[in-house]
Amino acid sequence: MGTLVDLAVKLRPFIEKAALSLEDEDALEAVQLFPRWDDSAKYETGDRVRFQNVLYKCLQSHIAQPTWSPIAAPSLWAKVLIPDPEVIPEWEQPDSTNAYQIGDKVTFEGKTYECVIANNIWSPASYPAGWKEI
Repeated sequence: MGTLVDLAVKLRPFIEKAALSLEDEDALEAVQLFPRWDDSAKYETGDRVRFQNVLYKCLQSHIAQPTWSPIAAPSLWAKVLIPDPEVIPEWEQPDSTNAYQIGDKVTFEGKTYECVIANNIWSPASYPAGWKEI
């Protein structure tokens, strides 16, 4: 029988496969289940990876290259914006590919807001109808 490390290495592909079925909300609570971004891997639309301990979702199928990391290639990757559902993050400008969704909570200019519209890319100041102060 092998060591625990050997067993973990053996089980890792099964864990990553099981993680594919998680919704983003659950996936954000278990980012470590997802594979690290690999600069030579083939990615399909919807694949999720870890990069610098942040969860990213693939926007279009491609074969990675060293210069196409999730932070360097926003046309290929979207950061999942609510990294820990238990912690309300500071609002950050999303792209159209990773907009805030109904129920997402953020802090903005010292206040806490909840998103009330789907696919919201506006701040509470620029589009107040998209947010409810809580």
